[in-house]
Amino acid sequence: MSGVPLRVLVVEDDPVAADAHALYAGRVEGFAVVGVAHSRAAAVRVLDRTPVDLILLDLYLPDGHGLQLLRALRAAGHTADVIAVTSARDLAVVREGVSLGVVQYVLKPFAFATLRDRLVRYAEFRAAAGEASGQDEVDRALAVLRAPHPAALPKGLSAPTLEAVTRALRAAPEGLTAAEAGTEVGISRITARRYLEHLVTEGRAVRAPQYGQIGRPELQYRWLGGPARAR
Repeated sequence: MSGVPLRVLVVEDDPVAADAHALYAGRVEGFAVVGVAHSRAAAVRVLDRTPVDLILLDLYLPDGHGLQLLRALRAAGHTADVIAVTSARDLAVVREGVSLGVVQYVLKPFAFATLRDRLVRYAEFRAAAGEASGQDEVDRALAVLRAPHPAALPKGLSAPTLEAVTRALRAAPEGLTAAEAGTEVGISRITARRYLEHLVTEGRAVRAPQYGQIGRPELQYRWLGGPARAR
C-alpha cells in the first residue's frame, strides 16, 4: 500500500487492550493511528477535532454501548467506517452493526495476524475505484472484505487446549508460569509452555523472567489484552 495512510481511531475502554490494538494497527502499512479513546464521550471529542477514516470499536464502553455511539455519529454526519473489535457474539448485534456501517467484526481474543488481515482487506476494498462492469465485479469487490479460513495451529497443538490455556491466562491479572498454567488446565508444564509460547508468537501474550526465588528465574506469561472481565 502507498499514498496517504488511512487514519484510525481506537475506541476501547481497557487501557492495556487499547494500547495493544493501537500498536497492532500502527504496524500495518498504510494505516496511522490518530487517536485512542476509552469511552463514547472521549471518542466524540476526538472525532470532532480529528479526521478519521476507520474506527476500531469496542462495543462495551463504560458510558454506553458502542452501537449507540455509532448511531449518534451517523446522525451527526460522521462517515468513518467501523471494524468492531469485541467479545460480543450476539448475531442480532452483528446485524444491527452491519446496518450502521460496521464492515468487519474481529472477536476477542485475536492475534496480530487476524487484525492485519482485516485491515489489509479493508484497504483493498477502499482502494477499489471506478464503475463496476457488472454483478461479478461488484461481488469481487465485496468479497475482499470476507475473512479467510483461520490458519491451522502448529503441529501438536489442539484448539480446545489452546482455548483452555488462553482462558486461564486471561483470568490471571498477574500472569502465570508454565507450571501454574499446566496445573490450572490439567496438562504438563512442558505442554503448557508450548501453548504459552504460541500465544507469545501470535502477539497475544508477553513473557518476562520472574525473579525472587532460589535458582534460575522462571518465565511469567501475561495476557496482552488484559484480564478477562465480566461483560
